[in-house]
Amino acid sequence: MKNNPKITRIKLETDHEKDYIFFGIVCHEPDYKLSLALNRKMNISLKSGSQLTISQDNDSSYSFSRFSDSPSSPDLIYDLLSNRNGKYYLIKKLKNIDYIFRIYDPDHLTNTVQIISLIREIDCVSAVFKLIPEEIKDKNMQYITS
Repeated sequence: MKNNPKITRIKLETDHEKDYIFFGIVCHEPDYKLSLALNRKMNISLKSGSQLTISQDNDSSYSFSRFSDSPSSPDLIYDLLSNRNGKYYLIKKLKNIDYIFRIYDPDHLTNTVQIISLIREIDCVSAVFKLIPEEIKDKNMQYITS
């Protein structure tokens, strides 16, 4: 009888957080108007998707709107998340930010300076910032980085 060699499995850990680019957007318009403006300016197709629902410790939950676009290439995905729901915030540390614009770019081909420039050209946008998730200490960051 032949001795079968023992199979060793190696699990490779990937850091998907490094594949995301985050922008904070200050905008006085509702989410659907901002998504339409982003669609026109960036030539993407954000569509209303499933809401991001977060359950709190006291048995209450809050929903935040999400608009997503995954073009024909699965390597580039755009998400626009609302940071507010009435008086509640998705990321409490970012109370001045109305929306979080997330780009999944594992190939790192996105020019962040160009994206910021395009978003600043939108009339309803007051400000746009590049966010660094490692610097934001909030328990809800897990919902937007995964």
